[in-house]
Amino acid sequence: MDLMANPDETRKRLWQLLGDIPQPFLPDVSVLSKRDEPGYTLEHLSFANGVGDTVYGYMLLPKNIAKPAPALLYHHEHGGKYSLGKDAAIKVRENGYAPGLALVEAGFIVLAIDAYGFGQREHQGPGGASESGASTELSLYKQFLWQGRSLWGMMVHDDLTALRYLRSRPEVDPARIGAVGMSLGGSRTTWVAALDEAVKAAVPISQMTRYRDFADSGNLRMHAIYYYVPGMLVSGLDMEHIVALTAPRHQLILTGDLDPLSPIAGIHKVMDYAGEVYRAAGAPDNLELALYEGVAHAYLPAMVKATVEFFGRTL
Repeated sequence: MDLMANPDETRKRLWQLLGDIPQPFLPDVSVLSKRDEPGYTLEHLSFANGVGDTVYGYMLLPKNIAKPAPALLYHHEHGGKYSLGKDAAIKVRENGYAPGLALVEAGFIVLAIDAYGFGQREHQGPGGASESGASTELSLYKQFLWQGRSLWGMMVHDDLTALRYLRSRPEVDPARIGAVGMSLGGSRTTWVAALDEAVKAAVPISQMTRYRDFADSGNLRMHAIYYYVPGMLVSGLDMEHIVALTAPRHQLILTGDLDPLSPIAGIHKVMDYAGEVYRAAGAPDNLELALYEGVAHAYLPAMVKATVEFFGRTL
């Protein structure tokens, strides 16, 4: 497919791959609680996603900054950490960092939501309270297939709906919105940036998998089931087309060169193709790749620092 000639057709085909999902919309959000933290205010919120489920999230609002301010949609990871969800943004990890807090401290408004099966949605599946975590995830995958949808499509739908809300907040400058996340969150970041041009800068971390290269590696067991988009391998599309849809907007890819979930040969194919699209768009410097030597699937403090610096100069 010649993406440079017809990006709208590529985007249309991506929507088709996601299945029969509803269009994103501006949700009616309830603020469940507010609390003051050092340097920021934390809002706990929820909204109905249009298909009978409730999405829960955190809004982190820095204090003492000029408004409207730049804002970020933060996408949490997977890693089997089903109970974590949106708390991944504010939880200080073993190595001493909390990605969302680092961004708030740098002056960014941050919105983080629970994806299907995570955080407050861990029991939000067909089995209700009788199942959780991986069981909820698998049941949702089956249910959505029956409905002509996909789990991945519904995750992306919720993210795009959250993005509509983020853009609507009076504290947010809608011309300065970015997206970031690691692993599952990295793929969510890439797809959201490809499908909605409201994202002006994106940082996918430790997940830049080219679907064909990953399939050829034989390591399908290593990705959770959310990752498998029906029809992807026969669609004529792959990760390079999705990444290229963000052109000419800013994009920084951070990943280890030994990550088994992102075979290095595939990363280079993505960069070669998407780089050409960026060059054709007159913005060759807006697509960046930072490879961390000797690093597998990880979220390093150096990646957090690189993310903060990137958004500081692009938003």
